[in-house]
Amino acid sequence: MFLEGHAVLSHLLLSLAVAAILIQVAVFGTTIYLHRCATHKALILHPAVEWMFKMALWLTTGQCTKEWVAVHRKHHAFTDEEGDPHSPKMLGFWNVQLGNVYYYIREIKKTDVVERYARDIREGWWDRTFFNHGLLGLGIGTGLLVAIVGPLIGFGWALLAAGIHAVMYVFVLSSSINGLCHHVGYKNFDNTATNIRVLALVTGGEGLHNNHHGYPRSPKFSFRASEIDPAWPVIKLLIALKLAKPYKTIAEVAAA
Repeated sequence: MFLEGHAVLSHLLLSLAVAAILIQVAVFGTTIYLHRCATHKALILHPAVEWMFKMALWLTTGQCTKEWVAVHRKHHAFTDEEGDPHSPKMLGFWNVQLGNVYYYIREIKKTDVVERYARDIREGWWDRTFFNHGLLGLGIGTGLLVAIVGPLIGFGWALLAAGIHAVMYVFVLSSSINGLCHHVGYKNFDNTATNIRVLALVTGGEGLHNNHHGYPRSPKFSFRASEIDPAWPVIKLLIALKLAKPYKTIAEVAAA
C-alpha cells in the first residue's frame, strides 16, 4: 500500500513538473515574442527565433499572433476606459479575472479589431497553413505530450499535466495580468496599471505591468533593483548571440 501511494505521489510530482515546464514555455513565448516583439516592437527577433516562438505558442496555447497583438494594442489605446477589451475597472474585477478568455474571444468575434490594430503583422505560409489554426496546434501539442511523456509517467498523468497547464496559463496567469495588475499592487509611473513582484516571477516579468504601461516599447520590464524580469536575461542572451535587436530600456529612456 505504501509503495502504491509513493508511486502515485511520484507520478503526480512529475505531472506537476511537466505542467510547470509547459506553462513557462507558453509564458516566455507570450512575453518575449507576442508582447515585446510583435505587439510593441520593443525588440526585433531573428526570423528563426521568431519561428521557434511561434511554433512553441501554437503547440502550447494555440494563440494567433495577429489576434493577440490586435487585442493588446486596443487595450493600450483605451486603457481602463470605454473601449478597453478587458478592463476590470469597466467590466468588474472578477469578470475579467475569471472570464478574461471570454472577453478576448468576444473582442475578436464582434469587432474589426484585427483589421484596425494589426495591419502591420505579416503572415507567411506557416501562419496561413498552421499557426492561425489554434485548435489544430493544441491537438497536435497534446498528442505529442502524451506520446513523449505518457510512456514515462503514464498517459493519464500526461493529460493531467496538459489540463493543469491550460487552467493555470489561461485562467490564472494570463487573466491576472489583465485583472490583478489593474486592481492591486504598487506603481512607479502614473498610469492605471500596477506592479506585482511575485506575479512577475511566474509570468516572465509581465507582473511588472505598471512599468510596461509607462514605457511600452522597453524590452525590459523591470525598473527598480528590487524588481525581477525573468525574461530579460533570455533577451540579453539573444542580443549577445545577435539573434535579437532591442529598443531602448526604461532606464535608457529616463536617462536621455
